[in-house]
Amino acid sequence: SENPSVTLFREYLRIDTVHPKPDYDAAVQFLERVGTDLGLACQKVEVCQGRVVLILTWQGTNPRLRSILLNSHTDVVPVFEEHWTYPPFEAVKDSQGNIYARGAQDMKCVSIQYLEAIRRLKTEGKSFARTIHLTFVPDEEVGGHKGMEMFVKRPEFKALNVGFAMDEGLASPSDTYSVFYGERSPWWIKVKCMGSPGHGSRFISNTAAEKMHKVINSFLAFRESEKQRLKSDSSLTLGDVTSLNMTMLEGGVSFNVVPSEMAASFDIRIPPTVDLKAFEEQVATWCRGAGDGVTYEFHQKCMDQHITSTEESDPWWKAFSGVCRDMKLQLKLEIFPAATDSRYIRAVRHPAIGFSPMNRTPVLLHDHNEFLNEQVFLRGIEIYGRLLAALASVPPLPAEG
Repeated sequence: SENPSVTLFREYLRIDTVHPKPDYDAAVQFLERVGTDLGLACQKVEVCQGRVVLILTWQGTNPRLRSILLNSHTDVVPVFEEHWTYPPFEAVKDSQGNIYARGAQDMKCVSIQYLEAIRRLKTEGKSFARTIHLTFVPDEEVGGHKGMEMFVKRPEFKALNVGFAMDEGLASPSDTYSVFYGERSPWWIKVKCMGSPGHGSRFISNTAAEKMHKVINSFLAFRESEKQRLKSDSSLTLGDVTSLNMTMLEGGVSFNVVPSEMAASFDIRIPPTVDLKAFEEQVATWCRGAGDGVTYEFHQKCMDQHITSTEESDPWWKAFSGVCRDMKLQLKLEIFPAATDSRYIRAVRHPAIGFSPMNRTPVLLHDHNEFLNEQVFLRGIEIYGRLLAALASVPPLPAEG
């Protein structure tokens, strides 16, 4: 008696695409099978060895118009099984209809919702002017560097002729649906402090540890100020402030040796409202203030701050928001607090919205006991069906002749 869409969703959840050894081949074969069953054209692009992007295409009646891109990633993050009520790759459904599995929210639900929305539209005999492409990409959960970041630079991506893209969002515990029109820029900074070494029994001057102390104090004082700003202003969301966390600390060789070098690593996420050059100068000031021999290097430095228009004059947003009004969906517009593949799509100048239709659902991506209720999942298919019909019917834009 289970809805076939739910059965398909659970089948996909059972494919183990967890890092560090995701079974990408099994995922691609599964998705290709579903796409072929739906009569979609299939293309596979190996962006680097062992990393394949699958493209499924529903051709529009006017292929010259810019297309709609539905993106999702196939990989999922690791699990700590001892903290799970049910095995994380068995897709157990409890008596309330909650489906427990890694990827239930992030984001295998969206992949299947896209496909099942297209199935319904095709069954209803619908066709649209604009082509709809679905891309299933690897490695999003480890930064997308061997996935979407490489794919957007390839001729196969350019050939998709993208006009508007949708990608993942987040669940919302309330009645509202979260919609993300931009992302914070991830900066990963490693600060190194060089100082005088010596015997652990002496008061040595100008040590690496003393400099590191000043660095950490400066960074964490800023962290506290941003934390308080978020706490004191109810209009702000996490995506509106800069988060900063010290994530690694290195140094030392022995209990009785004062080290000549120490290093600290920081994960910083900066909203698009912040001047990135000015922020880097602030980082440099903190390091200079700690003394001589203090340097920093970037292990990730995203400088793109493009956001997607949410003005009603924008034809894409008008189509998206119009459907939501008609369906009485309450939207909350936000800057995404972490990072998704949408940043690479926006970086090549395509508008992209992050949206996972999961309201009344606790945010459990990357958490233990990740689940999605089957009724929320099925409602999402209905929502995507209406959105796709509207977006793929956007009239020709001036630039399209």
